[in-house]
Amino acid sequence: MKYKLGDFVRFVDEKMEGFVTRIIDDEMIGVTGEDDFEIPVPASKVTTVHGYQSGKSTNSDVIAEQKIPAAEFITKGIYLGVANDAKAGSVVHFYLINTTDYILPITLITEKLGIAKGEYVGIVQPKSNIKIYSAQLADLQLWPKLILNVLYYTTQSVKIPGPLTVEEKFKAKDFAGTKKNLPLMKEQGWLVQLDKPDLVIDAQKLKESFFKPAEEKIAIDKPVQEVDLHIEKLRGDHVFLDSAEIFKLQLAHFNKALDAAIVHQLPDITFIHGTGNGTLKNELHKILGKHPKVQTFMDARKEKFGFGATRVILK
Repeated sequence: MKYKLGDFVRFVDEKMEGFVTRIIDDEMIGVTGEDDFEIPVPASKVTTVHGYQSGKSTNSDVIAEQKIPAAEFITKGIYLGVANDAKAGSVVHFYLINTTDYILPITLITEKLGIAKGEYVGIVQPKSNIKIYSAQLADLQLWPKLILNVLYYTTQSVKIPGPLTVEEKFKAKDFAGTKKNLPLMKEQGWLVQLDKPDLVIDAQKLKESFFKPAEEKIAIDKPVQEVDLHIEKLRGDHVFLDSAEIFKLQLAHFNKALDAAIVHQLPDITFIHGTGNGTLKNELHKILGKHPKVQTFMDARKEKFGFGATRVILK
């Protein structure tokens, strides 16, 4: 099939266009238009719209090096960056980002159910990046294992490391962190360093660690008067979390804020939990009803929150 995730296509028989957001099989693809509705369509019924590129690439098969003094030659800094497509947000692209001064011949192989498939082969020049793979974010649990092989090359008189092989089977938790600015790219995404420096153990620091004095009492920040427990207020990556993980995070934030309010001797604190199906509200009320430091609790300011917030009066 000639189409890839993120390609911009136009329907042959209709005045419609959109981005390829799913590869169903060898003959069918899913295309998402401006209405964010994905339409299954035979690949033969669409055509590529030239002029749009879903990913940026600075790759070149021409090997040309600029001489760099050995003392300034950068040897570390190979990253795998994952970013949402600028037009089709349900698609993510994987980039090999090379901030070193080495030229990097690379291959990417995917493996699923014991079957391997070559996805990319090429050369990444120094201080450049290249898109090597794309995937549908909603299918994260079905992604294959990625096997990335990297060679180092330079004509300069510096030490050349041995081949780098990285095998990774991504899970939802791998995308739980906050997005970062991707090196060499004007985009934000998730970043993994593939050539982390070798761990060097400092014997003196290790020895000192056995004789550290008792840690000082940890300072607890004073909570705000109104604590919003909606998951989008707590985590920017909440789209990757399932309902059980969200519920666990909300309870943890609630308990932390309640403990802080008690430590700082606040007279009361309000928790905004929303209405929803009532599961979170019921669990909070169950905890509050048994808490020895809670005097009483009630719905908070119905004119402002409706039944979506609880005010807690502390002893």
